[in-house]
Amino acid sequence: MSSILEVSGLRKVYTTRFGAVQVEALKNVNFSVEQGEYLAIMGESGSGKTTLLNLLAALDKPTSGSILLDGQPLDRLKESEIASFRRDNLGFVFQEFNLLDTFSVEDNILLPLVLAGLSYREMRSRLEPLAESLGLTPLLKKFPYEISGGQKQRAAVARALITQPKLLLADEPTGALDSNSTDELLRLFSAINRAGQTVLMVTHSVKAASHATRVLFIRDGEVFHQLYRGESSTEQFYQKISDTLTLLATGGEV
Repeated sequence: MSSILEVSGLRKVYTTRFGAVQVEALKNVNFSVEQGEYLAIMGESGSGKTTLLNLLAALDKPTSGSILLDGQPLDRLKESEIASFRRDNLGFVFQEFNLLDTFSVEDNILLPLVLAGLSYREMRSRLEPLAESLGLTPLLKKFPYEISGGQKQRAAVARALITQPKLLLADEPTGALDSNSTDELLRLFSAINRAGQTVLMVTHSVKAASHATRVLFIRDGEVFHQLYRGESSTEQFYQKISDTLTLLATGGEV
């Protein structure tokens, strides 16, 4: 299998407003993600995982180190290239859905393709099978305020997938959902991954992480440990993740 994402020697230092204090959010982060992998990234608040996600999303640039997505260095993109690169290569699913209330579900899903200048015919040919597979066909003409949280998140997933991204980035995707909608979304993510989509999810939720094929743990801006699912059941993997988080919290070694 080939790596779709390679992160090497990644470091991010923030300087406070008057330059008095430097905060090292990421120290020396190294990992790769295989094509078709489902990776969860976990860590306590302040561990650096949100900073890492922002760098992977090309929303920020590293202080040093490199990020290669399908061989292309993100840190060398010009400002004028970033928006189109992000739209063509990355899909995003956020905790708060980020749907536009004045747009129908259909228009929200199609928005990235409209921005990319695709023909109406091409947009329809992508939308119809995707909406069908995500159970969204009856909801396409509704507006976000008319549907449930779980349905909103499915619409957000459809919007992320319609560009056929190389990498799907999810930031706490179950954070605003009830338990039934969470279960539904996690089943959906697993199905999307089985169909070949590479997924990278940042989460606090052990339940969400237990559906991934690998979990990367970050502590104090560094990769502390990783777990592979292997032959473990979701329940067994849940327990392993939980035990590792306890060690993280107590400052122990794995």
